[in-house]
Amino acid sequence: MRAAAFLYPWDVVGDPDAPARLAELGVQQVTLAAAYHSTRALTPRHPRHRIVTARHSAVLYPPDPDRWAGRALRPYAQDWVAEPDPFGTAARALAAVGLQVHSWVVLAHNSRLGADHPSSVVRNAYGDRYPWAPCIARPEVRDYLVRLAAEAAVRPGARGVELESCGWYGLAHLHGHDKLAGVRLGGAAEYLMSVCCCRVCLDGYAELGLDGAELTAAVRRALAPVWAGAAVPDGGGRAGEWAAVEELLGPDVAGAVRAWRDRAAGEVQRAVVRAVRDAAPDGFRVLLHADPAPHRCGPDAGVDPAAVWTFADGVVVRCAGGAAARAAALGPFAPRPVGTTVAANLTVVAGMGGAPDRLAADAAHAAALGADELRLYHAGLATAADLAAVRGALRALNRSAGGRAQGSGADPAAAC
Repeated sequence: MRAAAFLYPWDVVGDPDAPARLAELGVQQVTLAAAYHSTRALTPRHPRHRIVTARHSAVLYPPDPDRWAGRALRPYAQDWVAEPDPFGTAARALAAVGLQVHSWVVLAHNSRLGADHPSSVVRNAYGDRYPWAPCIARPEVRDYLVRLAAEAAVRPGARGVELESCGWYGLAHLHGHDKLAGVRLGGAAEYLMSVCCCRVCLDGYAELGLDGAELTAAVRRALAPVWAGAAVPDGGGRAGEWAAVEELLGPDVAGAVRAWRDRAAGEVQRAVVRAVRDAAPDGFRVLLHADPAPHRCGPDAGVDPAAVWTFADGVVVRCAGGAAARAAALGPFAPRPVGTTVAANLTVVAGMGGAPDRLAADAAHAAALGADELRLYHAGLATAADLAAVRGALRALNRSAGGRAQGSGADPAAAC
């Protein structure tokens, strides 16, 4: 299977050995961050540092001032990599050893943007704002996302893009010093805490016959047992999760909320992909980090698993939690047009819950479920032992594919 590893530019900039080390893994592609959220990242092999602190969301290249002139919402520059164009420097070094580079662009997840422009973010039924989650239904946010995608995706040297957070973000957020675990929220309650009740969204619900005050009251009533410590319906799994939302809100209210949010997400996703295609050369691949349940929020934003093929070249699907979870994540994307891609995203950092020692078996299972590519999270964060396991697994997969191809008379290079 074609395999790609996720990477940050700071994993390469200043480390002359990094490109060859990546090539030796057996991957064909690096998915390199061009626009990314705040993070504190380990760099276990870098000759100059061990920790990189990206203090806020930023683009990892010099943004075009003309593109952003006169706009309040605009990307932030970075200053934690001593390089004017970290993406470009890293991309050239990776291409020099034969690796194809695709950009990795995080869109609707930006805490600094939300802090600076509080009216632009998701606002829950209690009036609390989520600064990390721009409301994608707002016109100014949509304009920002479309412009950012076109600029950050089509960097010199990039052959494609993978768009993360291309849809609704909500309550869930890997936040510093998080204190949300005191009350256990299941999937349905987390969704209700993610429903946006900003003025634009309330007007959108009203267009569909749902009064804003009625909605916020319904959400609060549904969540009241959670705060009292009672168990609430959760359903389990994507379909059961949505059934639990309908039970909590009532099918009519839930349906109106879902209709507005699905419409907003679909419009943003299509507009973003169209903007990238308009800016990109022929053959430039556009993939979305996606969840097959349209109501899901987060970095793998919910999509319609049938409609996504009408505008995107493929999806990157998080495959965590074992065989059953992997089947549930990949299965809905299985019937797809020829020439499209389903990439199984597997964590290979043992310290982050990954299983690099099971990579070959997990990849084979993903392939049986319809995945034709792998994404490995994350080559820069992995230990030497993790990377050794990845190397061995990819070699085993290539040998297996070559054997099957020779047995069938096919070209081994095209076997998987």
